[in-house]
Amino acid sequence: MAAILYMPRLFVYHSMSEDTESRERFKIMERKLMRGIMTPAMIATLVFGVWLWLGYGFKGGWMHAKLALVVLLMAFHMWCAATIKKLARDEIPHGHVFYRWMNELPAVAMIIIVILVVVKPF
Repeated sequence: MAAILYMPRLFVYHSMSEDTESRERFKIMERKLMRGIMTPAMIATLVFGVWLWLGYGFKGGWMHAKLALVVLLMAFHMWCAATIKKLARDEIPHGHVFYRWMNELPAVAMIIIVILVVVKPF
């Protein structure tokens, strides 16, 4: 979760950078974060999630809502991967304000997921 919260912040800094040296540094940081932390963590989350699902079942509306948010976080992961590829080609599709807003989405999803798991409202 920390990596998916940090990646859009790197996009903010990357889009604001003006010199080639800084942009190259951000390209390396983004690539290493995606390949070294985010993707292995997503795979581990899927494996352990399926393991828990097989052990405990798929009951309650809160679980459906939680899984929908997890799917949205996976889509966000894919969006991050596509953005990294664009930034690696020196295309900056959006400004830093857009990436600042995108930085908030995983945090909101995480808060809602935790509330769903603890409260189990429905």
